[in-house]
Amino acid sequence: MWQGVFPAVTTKFTDDDRLDRAEMERCFALQVEAGVDGLIVCGSLGEAMALEPEEKLEILAIGKSVSGGRPVLMTVCESSTRRAVSAAQAAAKAGADGLMVLPGVPYKSAPHETVAHLLAVTRAAGVPTMIYNNPVAYGVDVTQPMFEALAVEPLVVAMKESTDDIRRVSEVISHFGDRFDVFTGVDNLALESLVMGATGWVAGLVVAFPKETVAIWKLAQAGRIEEARAIYRWFRPLLDLDVSTNLVQNIKRAEVHAIRSNDRCRAPRMALSGAEADRVDGIVRAALECRPVLPNV
Repeated sequence: MWQGVFPAVTTKFTDDDRLDRAEMERCFALQVEAGVDGLIVCGSLGEAMALEPEEKLEILAIGKSVSGGRPVLMTVCESSTRRAVSAAQAAAKAGADGLMVLPGVPYKSAPHETVAHLLAVTRAAGVPTMIYNNPVAYGVDVTQPMFEALAVEPLVVAMKESTDDIRRVSEVISHFGDRFDVFTGVDNLALESLVMGATGWVAGLVVAFPKETVAIWKLAQAGRIEEARAIYRWFRPLLDLDVSTNLVQNIKRAEVHAIRSNDRCRAPRMALSGAEADRVDGIVRAALECRPVLPNV
């Protein structure tokens, strides 16, 4: 149902901590202009846990307004199934084309609890759903037997594979065939996952470097692996910024340099400063100085 590059977009704030609608419109439009295939709003990179329910719906509306008909998915990450169901229903009513659903964090649920939560949220919303599996960050692994239980629900159409185990892509495809759209969710394992059959990339650094991300995807799909690899190797130091507890601050800092945005975050998260800001600035500036010329794809 879904394939290609789906940016997990950042949430933009004004200097008085309100949603910066105009800047989100501009930044989201840059993604669309570069040729992404969909948008995912209010995810981990979008500072979901710091947003109010009404703010999430406003961000969804912004995404829909600039998406050009591409699917816009709302992330559902709540600590209780009751709240998750309510959020999912509100998103569906507001026009979300689908959901990306997490287990009920921060509680580390048992397998049967996790499956029940994911099914309840999906069925309550009645829209296609991508299951976000990130045991490294959230402590719950949605395993193959659990996906077998989820496969009975036709609205569960995709998985975001963020286990940090490149073998998972092959194992899932070997077991389930094309039952699920398999998205890689780890930026610095993206090309490896695409080569092994992943059908999409939920990307982070794409928000700062959309054209390069789309080029890698298109080249991989065309079988032009050497060309994709050359861009990916240039991209790798930047992609490593996504695999960090500071991924939001890191990627927003990259946006400052690459697309002239801002790096304001919502407290308690704070923008980078001092030596850490200097380190990330150095990585981004070095990449910009040798930015590759992209081939026609």
